[in-house]
Parts: sequence; structure tokens; C-alpha cells
Amino acid sequence: MKPKAYVFVFDGLADWEPALALCEIRKSGKYEVLVAAHSSETVVTMGGLKVTPDITIDQIEPRETAIFILPGGNRWEEAPDPKVDDLLQRLHAAGILIGALCAATLEIARAGLTRGVRHTSNAESYLKKMVPEYKDNDERFYVDQLAVADQKIITASGLGSVEFAREVIRELGIYDQATTQMWFDMFKNGVIPAGMR
Repeated sequence: MKPKAYVFVFDGLADWEPALALCEIRKSGKYEVLVAAHSSETVVTMGGLKVTPDITIDQIEPRETAIFILPGGNRWEEAPDPKVDDLLQRLHAAGILIGALCAATLEIARAGLTRGVRHTSNAESYLKKMVPEYKDNDERFYVDQLAVADQKIITASGLGSVEFAREVIRELGIYDQATTQMWFDMFKNGVIPAGMR
């Protein structure tokens, strides 16, 4: 049985943010990509796609999980999600890779997973404003970059979906270092390798 790569879905999720990462995870053939949600009800993404979950988050087993990805979306700015926080804490305690983009970084902070971990978000001021209990904003931990990976936590700005995918590729060991750099140069900068022209 392949390790599972989960993406959490909900009405209004920013569907483009995890797309590149999910594509490379699936293409590798090493993981089973599954859609997780609070219920089995179909959700509608920000782009209007209808997505039916494969599993509820209550059914996720850390020992079967390779990565859990939280895309951005307005829901993260509205209220904390205690069930997601609980799952994030259980996955992190089990050493499972967790990724969050854009507003989903708020839930990573609410779950306490930014403490002592290098991380990023849409802005340091954004985390401070939206998460009153956030206290990890010194220069050792908040990093002003589009994506950061540290201690099995990948965080990214809403503008950093390519950088997020690169960190997922690195952390899961999907490609070697040279191929990962070639992939990034192609998708970020439009650099087509000579052998592919």
C-alpha cells in the first residue's frame, strides 16, 4: 500500500495553490493522492470546480500519511478550526510532513506548529493581526520568503505556489537536487533545458 498524500478541501479553497505540488506527487507514482474534508459532501473551489472528498479528516491515520496539505481560502480568516488543529498536532507529533499555503498558514500558527520552526505566510503583520496568540515573529523563526520548509512544516505565501511545490518535491525526495532545480527553473522562470528544446 502506498503512503497517502492528502489535500484538505472546503468551499472556496484556492484550488490553484496546491496544484503543482499534487501533480508532481502523483506523477512520482510513490504516493496515493486523496482528498480529505470535514464530511463527504462535495465542495466548490474558488475557481468553481466541484470536488468530492475521498475521506473525512476523522479517518486519517498518521502512520499511513506522507503529507497533509492545507490550501488557502477565506475560511481560515473567519474562525479557527479545532478539528483541523487536532489533526495537525497529531500528524506533527508523528513526524508527518504538513504543508500550508496563504491563509492556511494561520491554522498552522493556531495549532502551535510555528513555535521554534522557521516559517512564512502572506506577511508577518498578517499572522500577528489574524492570530492574536502568535508569538513566533522574531528573526530566527519568521522568514520573509515565498516558501519555507523546516522540521516537517512547509509554509508558503499565497504568491509562492511554485516555491511550495519545490519544497514538497525536496521534502518527499521526489526528484534529485539537479532535477528539482531544473523543474523549478522551468515552472518559475520559463527556462526550458537544452535537451528538451
